[in-house]
Amino acid sequence: MFKLNPFFVYNLSMRVVVLGKGLMLANIVLGVLDAGADVVGVFRYEETCNSRLKMLFDDFFKPAPEVTLINKLKIRQIRLKSANGPLFRKLMVTLNVDLIIIGTWRERLEKETFNLPTIASVNVHPSLLPKYRGPNPYLQNILHGEKYSGVTLHLVTEKFDNGPILKQEKVEILDSDTSQELRDRSVRTARKLVTELISDLDNKVLTPVAQNEKLATYYPNISGDERMLDFKFQTSDEISRTIRALHPFLPCYITYLNKFFIVNPYNFKILQESFSANAGDIVAKNPEKSSITILCADDKAIRFTDLKLYKAERKTKEFIKSEVVVI
Repeated sequence: MFKLNPFFVYNLSMRVVVLGKGLMLANIVLGVLDAGADVVGVFRYEETCNSRLKMLFDDFFKPAPEVTLINKLKIRQIRLKSANGPLFRKLMVTLNVDLIIIGTWRERLEKETFNLPTIASVNVHPSLLPKYRGPNPYLQNILHGEKYSGVTLHLVTEKFDNGPILKQEKVEILDSDTSQELRDRSVRTARKLVTELISDLDNKVLTPVAQNEKLATYYPNISGDERMLDFKFQTSDEISRTIRALHPFLPCYITYLNKFFIVNPYNFKILQESFSANAGDIVAKNPEKSSITILCADDKAIRFTDLKLYKAERKTKEFIKSEVVVI
């Protein structure tokens, strides 16, 4: 079923095509090069969902870091709409591709595609599979209060995030981490694991290990409602995890008098002092610091600093001074 032969030692200068997006794509490319393999093509996620004109405009006027890297290294970009189409498959044969490595991709690859490389198609998933399958493990790990996430390299099958595991490593989640810090740490780990994978394929036997379905969990994309913080029902820890998990994907909001404060994910603190008030009450404010303190459902208060009024940032301090009532 799988193109990776656990009883064969590959001593080739491997030809690799990378599919993906953002920092994960860039770090996979670097991991391949670190191992001394050749990146013969890069297929960016954005190609599958944006027009050719938009791609040209964005790449010229506001190139993302991975685009700058690809251009600097003079790596061939694959300009197609699908990895499951005949043009992509024909190109893989023409390029004599040994490995396809994937890091963030919206298509479910068909068997006719993932069986094309001479060795394997490998997905890089930023969680400790089989836990946290799904589109955004960074967010979900923090939202659920995990102390560790991880990176898993696994064979691609017809089911998302389901194939046998080739490499896996834990990534610690710090108490102050947002999804951005966890992602940055995870993609660096992915780079290292990709290098190790290719080196292992070159030098020794590598046996895939089936995932334990009894331990599997899956989380879909969030609805977006999570961004509206509810202090009457959420504990201080739940509020903290929500703010940190959603950054940098979505901002979180505090609602007051039909206005919305945008929360700075790096400028809030859970306080240990007690207050005689009800959950949801504002118990302190500091207009000069654009700050308010709100009691949560567990009777702990959170002090928010550097708040910004939605679509009225310059009026934030005056609004807090004149309109916000402290209980």
